[in-house]
Amino acid sequence: MKKHEIKLFENLNNRLKDEINSYAKLVRFKKGDYFFDSEDTMEHFYIFLSGRVKVYQLNLENSKEQTIFMLGMGDMFDVITLLDGKIHEISTEILEDGEALRLPVYKVKEWIDTNPAFNRIFFPYIANQMRHIEELASELSLYSTSQRLINLILKNLTPAKDGTKTLLQNLSRNEIASLIGTVRHVVDRHINELKSQGIIETKRKNIIIKDIQKLLKLLKFSA
Repeated sequence: MKKHEIKLFENLNNRLKDEINSYAKLVRFKKGDYFFDSEDTMEHFYIFLSGRVKVYQLNLENSKEQTIFMLGMGDMFDVITLLDGKIHEISTEILEDGEALRLPVYKVKEWIDTNPAFNRIFFPYIANQMRHIEELASELSLYSTSQRLINLILKNLTPAKDGTKTLLQNLSRNEIASLIGTVRHVVDRHINELKSQGIIETKRKNIIIKDIQKLLKLLKFSA
């Protein structure tokens, strides 16, 4: 089987890399596919090599969405089901074609129980997800939609050096709204206000900062 060399595993010993590759199956997914459902993740654990997948909750009564995670290269799914062994009632949507390694849940649990090298990757990743959830809960509770949008823009200034995309690249206004817990017309209003002040400009689906000092000042005084 072809070996999958990914940055996440670059510091693992060759024996563990070989074992991971022996159990891994490469799966490809396309935008709009129905993939990564709750039943599947009871048996399979995924490590993303490319693409983007939105993980979200949906209120069926008002159709309002809240994005929980935007997963891409190096991300794992679903760590909650992996750890507690219960169905995770959450929705996913593929936003961009990509690939992932599919691993049996029982084997990943075995590595967690027996392999310190694997844990040095796995537990910091869980901590990072917990930190993200904490920040999301705080922002939704304590900050206005305009502040949440500014924070989101500031967190996604430039593409990473390894060529991976930032969270906002090529995202629709609806997806941006879902990230900050609001609706599209509110995002449109805030973006137009920032554009009218010469702070940002938009090109296609991308937001470009023209004056970061003004943006930081606006965030400070709107707090």
